[in-house]
Amino acid sequence: MFLRAGSGNFTVNKKPIDQYFFDETHRMIIKQPLQVSDALSKFDILVNVEGGGMRGQAGAIQHGIARALVEFNAELRPSLKKAGFLTRDPRMKERKKYGQPGARKRFQFSKR
Repeated sequence: MFLRAGSGNFTVNKKPIDQYFFDETHRMIIKQPLQVSDALSKFDILVNVEGGGMRGQAGAIQHGIARALVEFNAELRPSLKKAGFLTRDPRMKERKKYGQPGARKRFQFSKR
């Protein structure tokens, strides 16, 4: 992710944000840290994102923008922290267990 001084252009995976995120909710999620810090039209943002769904990618971009803003100006940290933009989502895929077909799935039990 790149945060550059500019006019507020968003590029996600080499596409404008309107073409990549069709849902207005996802675009709103992404722009929230910039609205809280009053920097919506001060930066051009270039993002490469992969994996997960659209909602997860929007959340990841939101988190990345918030962290970049804190690195740019440390005085923004309390307001971004209070809004919950600096908290990482700790959920991860559970690992596959040995001798079984998946993380929780078990082979069918046969009594005989």
